[in-house]
Amino acid sequence: MTAMERPAGAMTARGLFGNAYLLLALAGLCWSGNHLMGRAIAGHVPPLAISTLRWLLAAAVLYPFVRGHLVRDWPLIRQRFGAILFLSLLGGALFGTLQFVGLQFTTALNVSVMNSLAPVFMAAAGAIMFRERLSGKQFAGIMISLLGVLAIISQLDPAILSTLSFNIGDIVILINMALWAIYSAALRWRPPIHPLSFMFMFSVVSAIAMLPAFAWEYSTGFVLQPTLLTFSAISYVTVFSTITAFVFWTRGVELIGQNRAGVFLHLVPVYSALMTGALLGEPLRFYHVAGFVLILLGVWCAARRA
Repeated sequence: MTAMERPAGAMTARGLFGNAYLLLALAGLCWSGNHLMGRAIAGHVPPLAISTLRWLLAAAVLYPFVRGHLVRDWPLIRQRFGAILFLSLLGGALFGTLQFVGLQFTTALNVSVMNSLAPVFMAAAGAIMFRERLSGKQFAGIMISLLGVLAIISQLDPAILSTLSFNIGDIVILINMALWAIYSAALRWRPPIHPLSFMFMFSVVSAIAMLPAFAWEYSTGFVLQPTLLTFSAISYVTVFSTITAFVFWTRGVELIGQNRAGVFLHLVPVYSALMTGALLGEPLRFYHVAGFVLILLGVWCAARRA
């Protein structure tokens, strides 16, 4: 059996790319910064424009490093292009766009609530699409870490949860979490090609799919402005939220499956709280510590083999 004929799950790597837990934790860190950036640019940077540019620039950045891999992987890319197209449209163009659109209308707190449901959706997607069953440890880990997320969101005060109000942005984010769950479960359909080859094709397809939406948004007059905020947002989203996070997440899911990987998304509010404290000087409080402990306990529990 040749390297190209091996199933994706059989691919091995040492170092960082062999450590699923570190890869998934770093992907969550990148996406945490994306949520903070998304709220900072709401109303200032067009969401469809940045959603298009992130993929165009990602493809441009990757191309010098991926040309040799593309030549070797091209037969499999052609053979399995339908899977690449589906994954790119779902996890790239659609998911990325709806995330920025949703952030235009809702709060960071509500986004944390919606995102905390992602591991539950991922477990459901695996069960419906592939008849996978959660182990007792995975279920317990998801529930424990979910309690940790709620501890941070509510500040250990149930009254705060009762005052939450939801709008169209929250519905968009909720739908997006369901799409992400389907995408993560479907990653097993990814052809066994080099990770950079997949990421390059993923970026190209996503960028092309976004061009009509980008053109429509431009025609409305909501256009990019040459400001430091715009440059910073596009740079961060391209390098960290797109290339780094997607490559790490894809490899992490490949190594341990979406059910065990999903609970790592509960690390996002931990990172958000820590970054908010570091950047804005907000103090670390008891509910942060309580939430961190529960989330880390849940991640440890879910990540263990059944």
